[in-house]
Amino acid sequence: MADGSARTGVDVRPLSGHTGAEIRGVDLTRPVGDQAIADIRAALLKWKVVFFRGQELGHSEQIAFAKRFGDVTYAHPHEDDPIEGFPEILPIDRRRYDSKYGRRYSYESRWHTDVTAAVNPPAASILRAHAVPEYGGDTTWTNLVAAYEGLSPAIRTLVDGLRAEHRFGLGFSAQDQENGYLKHVCNNPLVAIHPVVRVHPETGERAIFVSPGFTSHIVGASRLESRRILDLLFEEITRPKYTVRFKWEPRSIAFWDNRATAHLGPQDLDHRDVERILYRVTLIGDVPVGVDGVRSELVAGEPFGVRAPEKLVRRPARTQEVRP
Repeated sequence: MADGSARTGVDVRPLSGHTGAEIRGVDLTRPVGDQAIADIRAALLKWKVVFFRGQELGHSEQIAFAKRFGDVTYAHPHEDDPIEGFPEILPIDRRRYDSKYGRRYSYESRWHTDVTAAVNPPAASILRAHAVPEYGGDTTWTNLVAAYEGLSPAIRTLVDGLRAEHRFGLGFSAQDQENGYLKHVCNNPLVAIHPVVRVHPETGERAIFVSPGFTSHIVGASRLESRRILDLLFEEITRPKYTVRFKWEPRSIAFWDNRATAHLGPQDLDHRDVERILYRVTLIGDVPVGVDGVRSELVAGEPFGVRAPEKLVRRPARTQEVRP
């Protein structure tokens, strides 16, 4: 075992210098003991994202596994067509996005941390692969703690005291208003102000907490200052040395600490008509706290919890589980 526990059989195999580890020796279809869960949590906190392969899970089993680590959220703050019987599950399926966004393979195609427009972004996400292309469609994660530690002391001192606005739908254009779903998103804004550097509630580590997909500007800075500071931070968090790239296979699972990572969905599938279906659950997160002890601020919308936001208009659920 490269970095594992002999007592529980949890075998942790690091995949890069800063980020990512594969966990072997655990069958998630069977009851997992408390010590094994603790070992998995420790690996997650150290490596920020952990991977499992060959796990024959359905929706119920995925949700049950997630609940060993915390409370599970509703699928997404803007999900208006949940899976019948499994409102916690968010399908990542191009066929669903075709009708909502146009052709794409994920909610956000840029580097991002999940749902940072909420005042309490998810603590973690667990993504299970059902159908993936034979090649292409990889996901990449980056370690936001390592990126912070890679900044010079002077820049760390600067960003420790900054706040930034995060907004869902950042980059939507006026033309997007012609799409009924995107118009609904724009008419129901989800906005929060977070510290640019958050303190991890379990490890005490400091992490850069800006997201190219959701962060609009630095509060109190001029437009030019904001853009240059964010560009510097975006460049830092996406440096290859902090990243790990994961090749999906059916029955693979990725489990990442959303408080200390950002990720990038596939960038190489738009020219191909391929099936790619994954299922995501998320864990309710805490309100981020900055280096100065100040908590994030809700600007618009609701905290992200176990129930669907009241503003959502329900449509009859049509999507059924596609089991392995």
